[in-house]
Amino acid sequence: MMIKAVLFDMDGTLVDSESMHFQCWSQILAPLNVFYQEDDFCQRFSGRPTVEAAKEIITQYNLPETPEQLAQRKHSLFSDYVQSHLPVLMPYAKQTLLAVKNMGLKMALVTGSARCEAEPILTGLGFYDLFDTLVTKDDVNAPKPAGDPYILALKQLNIPPHDGIAIEDTCTGVTAAHNANLAVVAIANSHTYTHDFTNATYQMKDLNAFLLWLESQL
Repeated sequence: MMIKAVLFDMDGTLVDSESMHFQCWSQILAPLNVFYQEDDFCQRFSGRPTVEAAKEIITQYNLPETPEQLAQRKHSLFSDYVQSHLPVLMPYAKQTLLAVKNMGLKMALVTGSARCEAEPILTGLGFYDLFDTLVTKDDVNAPKPAGDPYILALKQLNIPPHDGIAIEDTCTGVTAAHNANLAVVAIANSHTYTHDFTNATYQMKDLNAFLLWLESQL
């Protein structure tokens, strides 16, 4: 396997942001008398498109909004929130990003988040300039689990799928990479350990395990 690029997911893979997403959702839903426990919410919606989560919530609770309206409110609130609150890094995230950069490999950030959500996080953590390209849900017609975000990232990196590998933490993300004909490493977190990773090429316990494996491949 000739690896020329590593394509990283963000939420749950590089940053532990699911609690922040949950807090924003809770703030929006509380006035509508909709309440979730954090673990239940994250197990149910981690990795899924915001508008898809909004649709399910609206249907379950018969809310007087469209999925697009509710999703946009959540995106806007989260975008404001991360201006002053940065997520905690996942274990070995910084070390892995810097090591991959020092190896001379191309790097992409491929996220299901909106650009207004992702850019403040990457900039605030000092990671933005590490990536050769950033693909968000806003850049494609069909976000994850469709393969479109990864297909676009590969095009922007100017490499074929067999020269890249993706890192994901959810079934949705793994499916997206698989649909783009990419090899994909699944690294589950506390919210996604029950996800179906059948389409993953590899399953590893953390980013350090991936880094050690990557070094052995070069």
